[in-house]
Amino acid sequence: MSAPRISWRTAVVTGATTVLAGSGAGTVSWATYRLLMTQAGAARAVIGRDTSKPPEADGVYAPGATLPEPWRKGTPVDLHLMVFGDSTAAGLGCLSAADVPGVRLARGLAEATGQRIRLSTKAISGATSKGLAGQVDAMFVAGPAPDAAVILVGANDITKKHSIRASAHRLAMAVARLREADALVVVGTCPNLGTVIAIPQPLRTVVANWSVRLAKAQTVAIRMAGGIAVPMGSPLVASEFKAAPEILFATDGFHPSAAGYELAAAQLLPVLVDAVRTRPALPIAHSET
Repeated sequence: MSAPRISWRTAVVTGATTVLAGSGAGTVSWATYRLLMTQAGAARAVIGRDTSKPPEADGVYAPGATLPEPWRKGTPVDLHLMVFGDSTAAGLGCLSAADVPGVRLARGLAEATGQRIRLSTKAISGATSKGLAGQVDAMFVAGPAPDAAVILVGANDITKKHSIRASAHRLAMAVARLREADALVVVGTCPNLGTVIAIPQPLRTVVANWSVRLAKAQTVAIRMAGGIAVPMGSPLVASEFKAAPEILFATDGFHPSAAGYELAAAQLLPVLVDAVRTRPALPIAHSET
């Protein structure tokens, strides 16, 4: 997810309709619309514009190694892990490469399997599900599909008020293309934006409801496309963020902090490890061209 591209006006219009559905009180509806517009502006001001870039994290991660090995053509690896999605997939808000979610997953996978893991990141800050097609296209242009893929996407679909059905369908198409290329695919569904305290109430309740609905639609779409869904907005994860926002959010109040990314990776890693262990055996120490 990425704060700079939040399109609050559409969200507010739809949110006012949602909050006041069935009220029939025109003056109350207008008052609530104005309230949500004011709250949207306040949220924009608090979140601000994060123009920083996530730390460079790609490379080869070996069991027990402190630092990654730069990947070059012919470098031997056992498994290629690729990360797609938005700024949370890229690790915006992290100050160290070690805290980037892809790195946590690559290192955890290396330690759990004893394999050399190549990490490649295709995620782009600000991306929505619509942008996944371009990320997958870029992957095919650059080389063969990875052995395993992790996708984190959805928050920007909510802030830009994209259709839930269309967003889920776009995600399914990306998962299906990766599965057709024989990559196993693990997807972290849309986080619960009701945990973002920079968004005031009642607007926060509106976006929380949307994010829960999108996560449910994503889960169905992912499974139908052959992927594995991991609920990043589960009540357990959401309660953790609500209980300690000063620890789990970065300074912009929107993106996760290093501790927040650690919590997110902890949800994904066991699923990823299990998927890798149960898939057909991979050639050992193959090198990519």
